Amino acid sequence: MATIEEVRKLILKTIGSSSSSSSKKRSSSDDASSSFKVKKLRKLVLLSLQTDEDDKGAKKTFKKAVQELEVEQRLTLGSDGAITLRKSEDDIKKNKKSKKKKKEKKVKREEDDDDDVEGNSHKRRKHNDDEKDETIQNEEEDDFIKNEEGGDGVDAENNTKKKKPCPGNPNGETRLFLGNLPFAVNDASLRDFLKPAITTHVKWITDSETGQFYGSAFIEVEGTKDGAIATTEKNGQSLLGRPIKINYAPAREGDVWPPRTAVVTGGKGQAGGSGVKAMSEKPENCVKLFVGNLSYEIDDDIIVKFFGNVDAEVKAARWLHHKDSGDFKGCGYVEFWNTEACEKGAVLNGKNLLGRPIRIDWTD
Repeated sequence: MATIEEVRKLILKTIGSSSSSSSKKRSSSDDASSSFKVKKLRKLVLLSLQTDEDDKGAKKTFKKAVQELEVEQRLTLGSDGAITLRKSEDDIKKNKKSKKKKKEKKVKREEDDDDDVEGNSHKRRKHNDDEKDETIQNEEEDDFIKNEEGGDGVDAENNTKKKKPCPGNPNGETRLFLGNLPFAVNDASLRDFLKPAITTHVKWITDSETGQFYGSAFIEVEGTKDGAIATTEKNGQSLLGRPIKINYAPAREGDVWPPRTAVVTGGKGQAGGSGVKAMSEKPENCVKLFVGNLSYEIDDDIIVKFFGNVDAEVKAARWLHHKDSGDFKGCGYVEFWNTEACEKGAVLNGKNLLGRPIRIDWTD
C-alpha cells in the first residue's frame, strides 16, 4: 500500500498537470486553474498507484492526504466536493510584480513623450502618478483580502482578524451548521462541548408552528481558529450519546448574521423551545430521570425497550400513584446503571411513546 506522502505528491501532480494544461488553453487568464471532484480524483490517484479503487485502506489514506493538504492550504475542498489547487504566495507576489512592471513602463512612456513640458507641469504629473500608484496598490490589496477571505471588503479593518484563513479553515468562515443534535441539548451543554472553540451565537432550528426542535442549529464562533477546531476536532464526536455533524455554512446574501441576540429560539437556552420543555440543570453523576406524560398502558417492559433504542440500559423503574385512589399519575422515575446511560436516555425527551410525547428531566 502506498504511503501518505506518495499519495500527497500524486494528488498535487494530478491537479497541477491538469491546471497547466488549462493554463495553455486559456493563456489570457491569470487565474487559470483546474478542479476535480473528490471521487474522480481518488479514482485517478488509485489507478496511478495500481490500487483497487474499492480498497478501504487506500480510500482512508487518500482522505487523510487530502485533509493534510487542506490544513497546509495547498488545496481547497469546496462545499460541492470539488478539490482545487490553491495559488501559492509566490504566485501572488509574481502577479503583483508583473503588474507593477507594466505600470512603471507605462509611466516611463508618458514621461518620455512629455519631456518638453515645463518643470512645474512635470512635477505635478509625477505627483498625480504617485497618487495613482498608491490607489492601484490599495485596490490590489483589497482584492487580495477579498480573494483570501471570501469577503466583500466591507469593514476590512474589523474583519481581517476574524476572517483570516488558517489551517483547517482556508476560507476564513465563522458560521457553522450543526446536525444530529440530541433533543436534550441546551446552550450551556453545546458551548461546553465545543470548547476550546468559543461560541458567540446559537440559532436553534425549530418548526415555525409547533416550536419542535429539528435537531440542528447554526452557530457563530469567535474566530476562524475556533471554526477549525469545531470542524476538525469536534465533528463526529459524541454529545449526549449522539455523533454531531459540523460543517462550514457561510451566510447567504441578505441573511442577518450573526443574530442580534446570543441565543435564538427556545426558552432558557433550550433547543426545543415550546415544542420540547427545557430540562433543568443536570446534577453531577446523575443516574436517574423523571419521566412524565406517560400513557396509562406503560409498564416496565415497554419503558426498558424504549430506552434500549438508544442503548440506555435501565436498572429500575418506579411509577407514581395517587395516595387516596391508587390511580397511576402518568409519571415516574427511571434509574440507569451509570451516568453515561442516563445521558443517552435523556435524548429521548419529547419523543413519542405509546402515542404521547414524553417529558424527561434530570433528578437526584
